Amino acid sequence: MGKPVPSRGVTTDRYGEDLTGASSEGESFVGVDLTECTGRGASFVDCRFVNVSLACAVLDGVLFERCAFTRCSLFQASLTDCKLVGSRFAECKLDQLTASGGDWSFVSLVRADLRRARLEDLRLREADLTAAKVGVLQRCDTSGTTWRGADLSAADLRGSDLSSLGPGEVTLAGAVVDGMQAVTLVQNLGVDVRPE
Repeated sequence: MGKPVPSRGVTTDRYGEDLTGASSEGESFVGVDLTECTGRGASFVDCRFVNVSLACAVLDGVLFERCAFTRCSLFQASLTDCKLVGSRFAECKLDQLTASGGDWSFVSLVRADLRRARLEDLRLREADLTAAKVGVLQRCDTSGTTWRGADLSAADLRGSDLSSLGPGEVTLAGAVVDGMQAVTLVQNLGVDVRPE
């Protein structure tokens, strides 16, 4: 069991803190400044983060399971091999967020602005990207993902699973895809693709 991270809604300045080994369940973090925090292997389960700054955070293998992030800043944050299963983001600043590896299945990114974020090699199964604006989403397992109303016009989607993407339900012009994805998109339009 890691060290507890007490908060219970108290506004605290924890700028640059090392979260390695921290453990919290069912806690609320309100107005906490965790700018430039670092950490490996911390665990947050069923926690609420409201107006929390995680700007420039560097986190490796951290668990945020079924957590809710509301009006939080992850500006220039770096998340490597983190697990965010079932977590929700609402009105968060995600500019220049870099997320590489890890399990983000069932994550809600409804209306999220990800145009300047890089999401790579993530498991995003059954995530909700409804009305999201997407930037780089490469080599991600997005099977079962909800794309309705998403703006992919500036997105680099190469290597990601587009099997659940209906081209008619998103803005797709200008998106970058690879050859196999192009075939998938055409098939999703109902076109019968056959060799010559």
